[in-house]
Amino acid sequence: MAAHSGRADHAFPEAQRAGLYRAIFERRDVRAQFLQDPIPAEVLARLLEAAHHAPSVGFMQPWDFLLIDSLEVRRRVHDIFERENARAAENHDGERGQLYRRLKLEGILESPLNLCITCDRARGGEHVLGRNSIVDTDLFSTCLAVQNLWLAGRAEGIGVGWVSILDQEKLAEVLGLPERVYPLAYLCLGYVSEFLEQPELARKGWRQRLPLAELVHGNGWGQALEDEALHEALQEVHKGIEP
Repeated sequence: MAAHSGRADHAFPEAQRAGLYRAIFERRDVRAQFLQDPIPAEVLARLLEAAHHAPSVGFMQPWDFLLIDSLEVRRRVHDIFERENARAAENHDGERGQLYRRLKLEGILESPLNLCITCDRARGGEHVLGRNSIVDTDLFSTCLAVQNLWLAGRAEGIGVGWVSILDQEKLAEVLGLPERVYPLAYLCLGYVSEFLEQPELARKGWRQRLPLAELVHGNGWGQALEDEALHEALQEVHKGIEP
């Protein structure tokens, strides 16, 4: 009988691990591939439950979920996007500016459902465990809820697109949010005709993924890794787990 290593094996079975990594690597910010098929209630409930199981500092759970299927409301949000996108386009000149104006950067009206995930900045009271030094941990926690929903959406075949080109104050006004509630993520949800093999911005030549090995430091900024095996693994890892 082999000696026990002392390490309990809590790893998922290989097929389940593969599914998790597939969701991570095939997740896309969807803008132009939405279908009009409605999301079944039971599927939507699973996505929201996944988001609600995100970690949060002090277990404050600062998120709320606003489901928006009203065309009137979505048109008002789209108007905000149009104004902000026109302003953002002014930041880019020449060929870069032309490329920016060709990019499809939202699916507010094309997707069958919009979802705003908010952050209640007063939830948990005045003194939340773990929030004393870094006040914005409520915002960070809500971002984790977004990521949970995004990955669960990919596993369910649901596309998600985050619309960040919005005036948050005007968005809060359209949605009737209390002053303490911040509209952290405005998302477009729906089944899609395809999930692109590459992120759209990479495919269109806006930016490419940075090499992971250049972003990992050892013991301090800019210091090389002492573990040469890890350095080599970081350079090769994509060959084993990226689709």
